Amino acid sequence: MVNYSLVYKIIGSLLFLLGSLLGICAGISAYYAEDDLMPFVISAVLTICAGFILKYFGRSANNNLNRRDSYLLVTATWVIFSFFGMLPFLIGGYIPNITNAYFETMSGFTTTGATILDDVEWLPHGILFWRTQTQWIGGLGIVFFTIAILPSMVGNGSVKVFAAEATGPIRSKMHPRLSTMAKWIWTIYLGLTITCVMSFYLCGMPWFDSINYAMTTTATGGFTTHNDSTVYFQSAAVDYVSALFQFLAGINFAMLYFAIFKLRIGALFKSSEFKLYVFVVTACTLFIMYLLMTRNGYGMERAFRSALFQVVSFMTTTGLFNDDAAMWPQITWVIMGCLMFMGACSGSTTGGFKCIRCVMVLKVLRNEFRKIVHPNAVLPVKINGQTISQQRLSTLLAFFAIYTIMVMICTTIMIVAGIDNTNAIAIAFGCLSNVGPSLSTRIGPEMSWSELPEYIKWICSFLMLVGRLEIMSVLVLFTRGFWRDN
Repeated sequence: MVNYSLVYKIIGSLLFLLGSLLGICAGISAYYAEDDLMPFVISAVLTICAGFILKYFGRSANNNLNRRDSYLLVTATWVIFSFFGMLPFLIGGYIPNITNAYFETMSGFTTTGATILDDVEWLPHGILFWRTQTQWIGGLGIVFFTIAILPSMVGNGSVKVFAAEATGPIRSKMHPRLSTMAKWIWTIYLGLTITCVMSFYLCGMPWFDSINYAMTTTATGGFTTHNDSTVYFQSAAVDYVSALFQFLAGINFAMLYFAIFKLRIGALFKSSEFKLYVFVVTACTLFIMYLLMTRNGYGMERAFRSALFQVVSFMTTTGLFNDDAAMWPQITWVIMGCLMFMGACSGSTTGGFKCIRCVMVLKVLRNEFRKIVHPNAVLPVKINGQTISQQRLSTLLAFFAIYTIMVMICTTIMIVAGIDNTNAIAIAFGCLSNVGPSLSTRIGPEMSWSELPEYIKWICSFLMLVGRLEIMSVLVLFTRGFWRDN
């Protein structure tokens, strides 16, 4: 049976954290003396009050969190955070429609980057910071954050929470205590962000832009303070810095830990997943660079920079842009769509199918071809010397099947709603892969999400949540067996 008291208790404590984050934005509003101060104050008060109420209902709870509680806790936290996170938009009148406000907030926390705001430059500083802050917090996971700073809340269920929220089919352990591992991962995440802030500032960005662009870059989110993304700065240095940190954020954070703190840089290049990640980025960049030089007349440096930036942006599901890719050869759109589906490494802030699953699929296919020649051969699937169990391979097949079925169903619904075929497929893939700028007849950055029907936006919000939590963690709540007492 679900331990509702403990779920209330943990979510209540998390709402205190959310209220504090809203308070930070209120401080920014006060600093700039803008009209979004009271919306943030009211939102923070309401959020903290809700936290007290949930803590009261969970006052008698123990800390024994089972697997069923973990999946409910993780999904409920993202839904509730998005509800309270939309309050500043609604109260301040910046997004007066509930559907749009919830869509924007869910897009932020899931680091999708799809926005219904066609013009963000008129927004006050506090609201702009709140949008990118939601992505930064959602980058590594809201509940995962509690494992790092509040292990007593999760207790012996921390491993189950980690399993419910972590990305990828294989969990990398770098420390026996999960709370210690979480702290190291958050240390790396914070270190990347601070380094990115300083790099952007040295490239000539103002402090406010540097902080916001760094948060959205390391979270691989895509929300920015300017309508033109990095194009606004017209700076090659900004483009290269952004591409670099997007690439780093796409690496498995456990591998980054060993490379940075254990000085095992060679371990990165022994990883099948990392090698595939580097190979795909390199190959796609060079091919698109060639196309831009031969078909669009780009110079070598501009072609390399534009190709590298867009390849990394789409593969890490960030959604930043530094060029008008709608003017590129159409074959590049196909490549970007494949990168968007593929995603970067597991255990990173990115979305998508993940490179590790692609490695598993490739090795399964290789073994199937070998079995045609040697039908009696026993051919285990090994990744980095580790044998992958049949159970994990079955889970991989189930994940791919559900992923495909959800895209097909949602695409059909969108086509019935009057959305053209190309956009319908692109929107479904984009939301489920957590990459906001999806492909359309005008590639991603130019399309407006505000034009979608309201019920389609709710479907998109659900797809973002499902995609961020790796599908199974959410859909299991809709099975009858999950709610049975036994």
